[in-house]
Amino acid sequence: MSKIILITGASSGFGKAIAETFAAAGWNCIITGRRADRLTALASELTKQYGVEVLTSVFDIQDRKAVFNAIETLPAAWKQIDVLVNNAGLALGRDSFENASLDDWDTMFDTNVKGLMYMSKAVLPLFIQQQKGHIINIGSTAGKEVYKDGNGYCASKHAVDAISKAMRIDLLPHHIKVTAIHPGAAETEFSLVRFKGDEQKAGLVYDGYKALEAKDIASIAFYAATLPAHVCINDLTVTCLSQANSFYLHK
Repeated sequence: MSKIILITGASSGFGKAIAETFAAAGWNCIITGRRADRLTALASELTKQYGVEVLTSVFDIQDRKAVFNAIETLPAAWKQIDVLVNNAGLALGRDSFENASLDDWDTMFDTNVKGLMYMSKAVLPLFIQQQKGHIINIGSTAGKEVYKDGNGYCASKHAVDAISKAMRIDLLPHHIKVTAIHPGAAETEFSLVRFKGDEQKAGLVYDGYKALEAKDIASIAFYAATLPAHVCINDLTVTCLSQANSFYLHK
């Protein structure tokens, strides 16, 4: 049977590109997200183009009960998951600490941190039963250095970095791989979400240089997931050529 990958936040950006990359290689996909129309369209496209099986699951990873229900009610054949990609995440606002929105902070932590933990906990019993599995957490360079006005987002991505390290230690006895991929600036819907639909502000983020594309991160995730069983890439920080880290960007 073909291998199975489960991807959160698959309706756009990195998640969509990851689904496309793995489907092109013959993997069956479980794609999850909040936007049913986008997931349905992606499933149809992948099935038609690559002949793979695709299962859609619509829920918000902030909702703990919905997360566990989605995994518990998977058809038996779909529970043989090989790779979980915790991709769903977002940044909201770019404000100094004293001006930042508490609601934005809550949403970022509920999605980027708690949602990732819920999904991992829900899938882990399947991996432990199999005595194999691979968790790929999509972090950020914001999880490596803190930059001005990044407060809540940087904190949430530092948490992803720490959680990934903790998982890697705790899950060693179960032969479960844990890989953290930390992208820098990437031209997706990310900045449009961060600036709450302000296209002008979002566009300026990528003005003057060639940013990463979603397919770049997808190809890295695929490489990490297809290495020999005894090899695990623990941690990767990935930027475009114009970016050195969270602070230095040449335009």
